[in-house]
Amino acid sequence: MNCEKLSNPSMDKKNKLKHTVNKAKEESNMEKKNQNGKSKSIHDILPLDLIHIILLRVPIGHLARLRCVSKLWCSLISDPDFGELHFHHSPAATNACIFMKNETMADLVYLDGNDASQKEVCPPFQKKPPSYFLVVGSCRGFILFHGQPHFLVVWNPLTGSSKRISYSHIVHPGKPHVYGRIAYNVYLHGFGYDASQDDYLILVAWCDCKGQYHLDCFSLKTNSWINLDAAVPKLLGFHYWHSGGLFFNDAVHWVPFDLKDYRDAIVIFDLKEMTFSTISAPEQLSGSSPSVALLGGCLALSSPNDDCRNTDIWVMKEYKVHSSWTLYQIPCKGFRPLCLSSNRDIIGRGYTSCGKTGYFIYNVRGDLLKHFKDLCCQLPKHEPIIVYTESLLPLPSDIKDKDNKKKMKKEIRHQVHHE
Repeated sequence: MNCEKLSNPSMDKKNKLKHTVNKAKEESNMEKKNQNGKSKSIHDILPLDLIHIILLRVPIGHLARLRCVSKLWCSLISDPDFGELHFHHSPAATNACIFMKNETMADLVYLDGNDASQKEVCPPFQKKPPSYFLVVGSCRGFILFHGQPHFLVVWNPLTGSSKRISYSHIVHPGKPHVYGRIAYNVYLHGFGYDASQDDYLILVAWCDCKGQYHLDCFSLKTNSWINLDAAVPKLLGFHYWHSGGLFFNDAVHWVPFDLKDYRDAIVIFDLKEMTFSTISAPEQLSGSSPSVALLGGCLALSSPNDDCRNTDIWVMKEYKVHSSWTLYQIPCKGFRPLCLSSNRDIIGRGYTSCGKTGYFIYNVRGDLLKHFKDLCCQLPKHEPIIVYTESLLPLPSDIKDKDNKKKMKKEIRHQVHHE
């Protein structure tokens, strides 16, 4: 698999580098003024441009701790432009699966070819009243949760940034569902990023009491809902579709529970054009309940083989080019590919004919390389497996709040100066 990562930075790399370094230099000058003859710091020894380049190559898990080194480093690492640069140009991404453990806690399972691990996290949910939460999407370091009855939570586990969004005003108040779970024949969710507008978008598709399908889109930048009913195609019967969508190449992708026609195997919604289209699967795709994944920057479909002992993984080497579908077979039942390791081997979860369950690494020839025995592997049936990639990116509202605080500080300093 030789697919390249696709990236859509909102600014030119050199301009961002210059912008963030200039910001950091202002902080550095302030620190030097306050040192009053103290011993030299690392900023006096290494040029700030070099420190910036070094930090861009530091794994993201360490960056969060490096913010405590100094005010300068905290300012540099917390800058939105630095977060954007690191997300697109860091040498290795940190991927994890997230599962709800109970009503208030979740497990993050980190996927790596050498040292997979897990940790317990506490999403920013309101403790009262208790509500059932489901992970329904991820995008650029943010995770999208659905909570009953009708609200969503966007959260970045690394930075702690979060936002709660209600959509009770657009959904018909039907009968409550068993155990508070989402009814899969009603809802379809999507979460993605529109680089042309520098905006995160959330899709909610729903069915009213008359059986009519609706599609609404929430913009985190404008903090408002947009109705997109005109874009809903006739082929969408939401009782066939998974709730969680996969964001890739400026679009959200869904696959059916039960594939009826390989020609409409993947439904995609372009976040820039606000239009639906489909991608055909290989005619040889076998089995039911296919799943969609992103493997090394390539779209992939997986499903059980007809012999029920193997899993077929079809990888689309060139996006939307049907002839580029390539088959790989993994000798593992119910195998769900999740991502690639640093060695470009396939990491997924499933169970073997020998009775082994959990997370596995296979090479493209189908050889078992590793079995992670001690990782959390419990997942309720039919719930989507969401892969999350860590980032330091802020929500649009965080940037606005930061800018407003800076503006207020300037106004206060101006007032004090004149007094």
